[in-house]
Amino acid sequence: MKHHVYLILLMASGVLYAADTPQSMMERYATEAKAEQSDFQGFSAERGEVFFKSTHGGDWSCASCHTSVPTQSGEHAGTGKTIKPLAPSVNSERFTRLKKTEKWFKRNCNDVLDRPCTAVEKGDVMTYLLSL
Repeated sequence: MKHHVYLILLMASGVLYAADTPQSMMERYATEAKAEQSDFQGFSAERGEVFFKSTHGGDWSCASCHTSVPTQSGEHAGTGKTIKPLAPSVNSERFTRLKKTEKWFKRNCNDVLDRPCTAVEKGDVMTYLLSL
């Protein structure tokens, strides 16, 4: 009986929750993309690759730090700090927590775009990275 009370308390406090997965994040971004664009038809690995490798009016692209081959380690263009591979196929830590993924997108989109990424941009980039 005592265990049931603890379980109920944990559930009520929000301690127990479903683990974040790349798929759950993609579903979230798809829902947001549909709200942003009424004609949203899905994410594209091809668009994600172009976005990842292109500069967007500034000096940096995603590939500036993560390399044009995100299955390899990169190096921060400003600090020189080593960056572990971005592709989940070689770095199982990628896209495992929504909060961390959102922090990554916020920082990097501001560096590359000088604005937040749209849900379509996030979904396209994730689709590309998950395809590697």
